Amino acid sequence: MIKKISFLLVLCALSFATYAQNIEYEEYELDNGLHVLLHQDNSTPIVTVGVLYHVGSKNEPEGRTGFAHFFEHLMFEGSANIGRGEYFKIIEGAGGQFNANTSPDRTYYFQTLPSNQLELGIYMESERMISAKIDSTGIATQKEVVKEEKRQGVDNQPYGTLLQNMLKNAYAGTNYEWSPIGSFEDIDAATDQDFVDFYETFYVPNNATLTIAGDIDVEATKKMINDYFAEIKRGTKTIPRPKIIAPQLDGTVEETVFDNIQVPAVVQGYRMPPQGTDDYYALQLVTQLLSGGQSSRFQKVLVDEKRMALGVQVVPLGLEDGGLFINFALPNQGYEVADLSKEMDKLVDQIKNEIVPEREFQKLKNQIENNFISGYGSVQSIAESLANYRVYFGDAGLINTEIERYRKVTREDLMRVAKKYFVPENKVILTYRPKAEQEKPGDTKIKKEGGNN
Repeated sequence: MIKKISFLLVLCALSFATYAQNIEYEEYELDNGLHVLLHQDNSTPIVTVGVLYHVGSKNEPEGRTGFAHFFEHLMFEGSANIGRGEYFKIIEGAGGQFNANTSPDRTYYFQTLPSNQLELGIYMESERMISAKIDSTGIATQKEVVKEEKRQGVDNQPYGTLLQNMLKNAYAGTNYEWSPIGSFEDIDAATDQDFVDFYETFYVPNNATLTIAGDIDVEATKKMINDYFAEIKRGTKTIPRPKIIAPQLDGTVEETVFDNIQVPAVVQGYRMPPQGTDDYYALQLVTQLLSGGQSSRFQKVLVDEKRMALGVQVVPLGLEDGGLFINFALPNQGYEVADLSKEMDKLVDQIKNEIVPEREFQKLKNQIENNFISGYGSVQSIAESLANYRVYFGDAGLINTEIERYRKVTREDLMRVAKKYFVPENKVILTYRPKAEQEKPGDTKIKKEGGNN
């Protein structure tokens, strides 16, 4: 049920200069606080109905981690009018697809259907909001589902603990310290009432954005929305909005993780500013510079020329109140992770000390442009993007104008943000090694070092 989102950016062959985007939409709000975004595209007879709840792992109280991700599953259990396990059958029987995903900042549910099934999609999401089954049977069932998912996707997945180890070290003492998968101990210790309270706090219309994109008649769709959602009462509980402030590090934090792997890995993480800030956009271009395709600097130097790495990837994890700029690399046979890490540092330092050539810089902007074009190739992606822009930035219109923020980035900005964020006191290094190298059980070491990076 979990949507796996690839961090690799897809490129296409259109030029930056010819880009023009105009995704039209209508926006309004119901009296109960439900925010609505409608995008009409009658080119194909399909429609996506999505609901984004502004709740992620960041909103969980300590001792109740994993709740947001758990609800991603629990909300498919059924409702007062939909039998247990019937949600899947109903949507699939109508020729539709459905999914959900959870981040530290929000949870998103969607279904894509033939457009003649639009009312069904609206009904199903309203049922989820007004009377989802939050009971002991569903909770027990989903506990086993989530535990198996963690075993398969984290515990037994090579390097699967990367995110949780990186967040633990980079954001210790804050609500970004834990990843969305959370803790089984916290889930097992929770009472049924804890789950009910979480539902009644966060899964309410005044904490939700409904997006519908595709083959619709706008006025008819508005009537359906009113019929199914207007009756849902506004939430009355205070919605926690913790503000994350990155803790001070005394120098580079290093941890060795012994994992079920054959090939060791080095992971460098630098804390980023919140998404939407000027520096965030500059760092997105740095991502392209280091890891944006076969001609990127990491690929050319570490993989192709020096053959030190089997593969290198940069993952910019943008978050509402921060983020992580993550460099991940697998050493080639005959090379140590420490040597590979030093070579990565040299390429990072090059950005600090040498202005990016104009031709290379223009290529980066072209790649960013292409990412935008390919990213809005379906009504499904448009629906989710509209919701994200509205919730994260308060402006759904950024779906058409955000590219201007990238255009404002200069070559000097790349040098500036590299000097500002790629520093020892903002850095975490994880070294993944095979469990066979572990000297004794539980032998993970954390040390802090300053003065080099």
